Amino acid sequence: PKIEHPESDTGKVIVDVDGEVIEGAFYLNCALIWAASDKGAPPIRHSHDDYDEYVCFMGTNPEDPHDLGGEVEIWLDDERHMITKSSAVWIPKGLMHCPVYFRRVERPIVYFSTAPSTIYSKDLPKE
Repeated sequence: PKIEHPESDTGKVIVDVDGEVIEGAFYLNCALIWAASDKGAPPIRHSHDDYDEYVCFMGTNPEDPHDLGGEVEIWLDDERHMITKSSAVWIPKGLMHCPVYFRRVERPIVYFSTAPSTIYSKDLPKE
């Protein structure tokens, strides 16, 4: 796997597939996060110059699935965004994004990303 995975004491990757696992498959990564952490997941500001990406955060409260049960900080370009509801974030190709921080976790959060690319890759800033 090429994606930085959350620390084992804060979450666990449960699905990690791409074209190397199944020929022709789009990349899909899914983790279950159960504790807050100051470590970004992924921690590196980057873009994907060849593909768009979805990054999604889903709450696990069966009574209110829109309630994230926590607070996630995500950076898009140089803007900080706080997410408190189950959400999908569309990241157009070329947009600098990350890190993602799970600032508060009251209940497990399903965190996944996918893109129409058979390989996950990062284009790092040329700063």
